[in-house]
Amino acid sequence: MSAVAGIRPPSAPPVKLCYLDCFSGIAGDMLLGALVDAGLDLDTLRSELAKLHLDGLSVRAERVKRGGLAATKVHVETARDHSHRSLSTIERMLDGSDLDQDVRLASVRTFRRLGEVEALAHDVPVERVHFHEVGAMDSIADIVGSCAGLHALGVSQVLCSPINLGSGTVRAAHGTLPVPAPATARLVEGVPTYSAGPRAELTTPTGAALAVTLSESFGPPPPMRITASGYGAGTAEFPDRANLLRVLIGEAEEADSPPEQIWVLEANIDDMTPEMAGYALERLLEAGALDVTLAPVQMKKNRPGFAMTVLAAPQDRAALAELMFAETSTMGIRETPARRRALRRTWREVRTSYGTVRVKAAQSGGESMTFAPEYEDCRRRAREHGVPFRRVWDEANREFLRSEES
Repeated sequence: MSAVAGIRPPSAPPVKLCYLDCFSGIAGDMLLGALVDAGLDLDTLRSELAKLHLDGLSVRAERVKRGGLAATKVHVETARDHSHRSLSTIERMLDGSDLDQDVRLASVRTFRRLGEVEALAHDVPVERVHFHEVGAMDSIADIVGSCAGLHALGVSQVLCSPINLGSGTVRAAHGTLPVPAPATARLVEGVPTYSAGPRAELTTPTGAALAVTLSESFGPPPPMRITASGYGAGTAEFPDRANLLRVLIGEAEEADSPPEQIWVLEANIDDMTPEMAGYALERLLEAGALDVTLAPVQMKKNRPGFAMTVLAAPQDRAALAELMFAETSTMGIRETPARRRALRRTWREVRTSYGTVRVKAAQSGGESMTFAPEYEDCRRRAREHGVPFRRVWDEANREFLRSEES
């Protein structure tokens, strides 16, 4: 990264936050409704979902009341759809869509998280997992619509409250199951949860997957200047509880993030090929690892090897550890809790002679700016124009500095 002292970014847009207040749980349609209630244009949502090229898919919004509070209920309407789509089928659908890259990647991450926990719950390889309720078009629309809605609202960081799971039992494709359902229980591992209110499923697997995949941390609302709020209604009505999800959208009040809890997963490996190690690194990052590093080490019997270090959010620790076992030859993983302090990041776009490139920037204490062009953007532009990567990278840096100084 480039660090330039003395540059003050008075024109830098503030970090836009979305806080998910799951006091009555969370479901995919509740998040969609809350975002529409908070200002997401319904026609924009429809346009985004049209990029999936799914015939017979439509959405409409209805004003309702839950527990005396006005809210928005979003209805996703489809032709009869009983498909049990596999994870690979859904990923191909998303790859073939016209969705923005950030929306597509967030949607893929959410579905992969679901696929991994379903595979663990049913003890089958992830490639053999076929989604039932989650594979239906309405659930696909819930996940993609929520990711697209947050993007359309300009949200760059999602945070979440402790999640109310509910209690009792729920009917599912595999019969009557305890609440939380097995997939939901695995999804929220490491996340603060509780059970209050009616004996019912308040948090669905789709809602849990969205919350744990998109949220950077869990706890009370962060310091923020609230600019909008919205309530998304669930289907059921309860006599003593408003069945709602609330979202608070606003601007971060602090330049720096408070320390957050993470886990450090480590393994020393001396019996894997470089190709296998590289593939494992890619899979871990795709699955939500905060960072993955490989460092050469000399191991017992003088064998050369490498140390793999994975940084994981608490809710991702179990899934990433399972993935390390699956994709590497290690037989043991060291897990250490740690605290991480990170600067709040914002994305800017700069125009270069090769096309638009995103630049990730972070302000530290209002005195300096740390920034770097996005690698994938520079890589794509370099290939498109047949020029060296460094040329695109250098021009993006120059254009960013010019925009800050003007």
